[in-house]
Amino acid sequence: MLQFKRTLVTTALPYANGPVHLGHLAGVYLPADIYVRYKRLKGEDVIHIGGSDEHGVPITITAEKEGISPKDVVDRYHAMNVDAFRKCGISFDYYGRTTSQVHHKTAQEFFLEIEKKGIFTKKTEKLFFDRKADRFLSDRYVTGTCPICNNAEANGDQCEQCGTHLSPLELINPKSKLSDATPELRDTMHWYFPLGRFQKQLEEYINSHEDDWRQNVLNYSRTWLKQGLNDRAITRDLSWGIKVPLDTEEALGKVLYVWFDAVLGYISFTKEWAEKRGESDRWKEYWQDPESRLIHFIGKDNVVFHTLMFPAILMAWNEGLESECYNLADNVPASEFMNFEGRKFSKSRNYAVYLGEFLEKFPADTLRYSIAMNYPENKDSDFSWQDYQNRTNGELADTLGNFIKRSVDFTNARFEGVVPYESTLEDWDSLGINWQETLRQLDVAFEQFHFREAASLGMEIARAANRFLTESEPWKVIKVDRDAAAKAMALSLNLCHALAVALYPVIPETSNRIYAMLGFQDKIEDRFTRGSSLAQSLLGPALSKGHKLRAASEILFIKIEDADIAPELKKIEALLAEAEKREAGAEQDRMEFKPVISFDDFLKVDLRVAKVIAAETVKKAGKLLKLQLQVGSVTKQVLAGIARYYTPEEMIGKHVVLVANLAQRTIRDEVSEGMILAVEGADGKLFVIEPDGKDINGKQIQ
Repeated sequence: MLQFKRTLVTTALPYANGPVHLGHLAGVYLPADIYVRYKRLKGEDVIHIGGSDEHGVPITITAEKEGISPKDVVDRYHAMNVDAFRKCGISFDYYGRTTSQVHHKTAQEFFLEIEKKGIFTKKTEKLFFDRKADRFLSDRYVTGTCPICNNAEANGDQCEQCGTHLSPLELINPKSKLSDATPELRDTMHWYFPLGRFQKQLEEYINSHEDDWRQNVLNYSRTWLKQGLNDRAITRDLSWGIKVPLDTEEALGKVLYVWFDAVLGYISFTKEWAEKRGESDRWKEYWQDPESRLIHFIGKDNVVFHTLMFPAILMAWNEGLESECYNLADNVPASEFMNFEGRKFSKSRNYAVYLGEFLEKFPADTLRYSIAMNYPENKDSDFSWQDYQNRTNGELADTLGNFIKRSVDFTNARFEGVVPYESTLEDWDSLGINWQETLRQLDVAFEQFHFREAASLGMEIARAANRFLTESEPWKVIKVDRDAAAKAMALSLNLCHALAVALYPVIPETSNRIYAMLGFQDKIEDRFTRGSSLAQSLLGPALSKGHKLRAASEILFIKIEDADIAPELKKIEALLAEAEKREAGAEQDRMEFKPVISFDDFLKVDLRVAKVIAAETVKKAGKLLKLQLQVGSVTKQVLAGIARYYTPEEMIGKHVVLVANLAQRTIRDEVSEGMILAVEGADGKLFVIEPDGKDINGKQIQ
């Protein structure tokens, strides 16, 4: 791996239209913080930059629902999330806001530089316009019936029921969320970024990280590249956002689209960090020095923004320049999702545990440890209250906390609170722990973003320490051999120090409390020195004979009783009951409002058995499969919203039920000549109806 002088870590910008929940913490902010804290332990030059995404349609929708201004919304949630991150120990070097002047100026500079180079294209297109509200409607301001699953409440960007990505123009019976009126189509001009222009460069960039990026990141990126990159709009007709910095009539009323503006926050926030330090140009060291490393921590739903779109923007800036060129990310460790008690976190359905509310009841480090041990690195994981309780009580309280307290208490009681023996390297190596290998494994785990493994290694040291103290029995040995007991306690205290260091990235507050019990006046982070590795202290005993401990110990972890989590479990039951009621009600509503048809009308529907002879995904519609169906001697093409549940390979060869005489529809520039039948299971998964029998292809369903 290349050696870098410094590292810049960024974390995805949460929308400032609601509080962050444990899913956000698990997927982005905790892993980034663990990584940054470890790099600091090694004495490396690393900074952690984050901030709030304060533009975009979700924020204006929240403001309109509450009858307040967008600024009121972002001010509230920015402050709320900053406080929650602080209480959780997320150690940002700087946490900015995309409404800042520096950010607006930075985003506008990027726009002007790319515009000057003639890279943008302009397109006049038809978009929905609400005459009552006197404004163009962004996709999320339009609702209607999904053309794939007939959900009557699909949004203009995506149908939440079947997951299909849509455009407002594809909706059936579209309505404005602002006035409930039927919008009309009007011409409007927008700037587009030509991603396809950078396709080859992006392919080379992705391929260069074949061996060091996570497979999910490579797969998401290559799926888009395989489909071919098209132009993407970078402006919107909105009043809230960064104004297009041109004094022309066509720029009036237009702002930069949030996907273009938000990622540039990483740069503008680094500028603000440098300015705050009184070193206004230092941000360039992290962004424009080839010997600096850039790492984006994100969730899997943000992969293409950070592996294709943001790099393309930086490539556009760099084009034709010999200096002041921006670095591209060296790694994008995107996590999978952490679910909650078996279901996906959902702010819109209020099915979530919000970080700020959690920390009002339980300590931050117990949460950090529990999430680290369930880190969704390669697959979705789950947060459950029972698992949280078990890990806190069993691993943190009984294993780690108990060992620390026993070691400090016995030393205070029998050795006047002083390390009673000078431990040697030979003594250290006799503990049954291969320290060289342990440190190597820790280094690999942290550096390669295996945070579950790193936390587990720290707990393994705690288990080994407990075994050593229990087997040494200093409380018995001291009666016959004080020197042997002194040696055992000196080694135990040095193990306390090793645990404080090894687990510091995961449970920093607890590690500092251990440090305080060991008699240190400063905190672990106060001992960070550039070029000096505190992590190396694990390789030998760090506490010399005569080192004075603090006079009193403390209980590091309070056990969680059943009564403590009973209200949380009850809340889950209520949320699940509400969700089931809502889902049942929605199903009932669909049945109630479907129009009654006559028997003769039903006979008009031609249901046929068809065989899937070819299948592939549809470009830029990740939930659609394009199926070629053999119906007797006829071949038909059908688009089906089943890609979340079936791969193309799984569909080939299946017999399905086809509505064979349905009028053609054009979806995503592809013709669909019918519809296949599927049924939704209790978990929301779609199951294609598969008729069985001999020589049934083309037969009519009776």
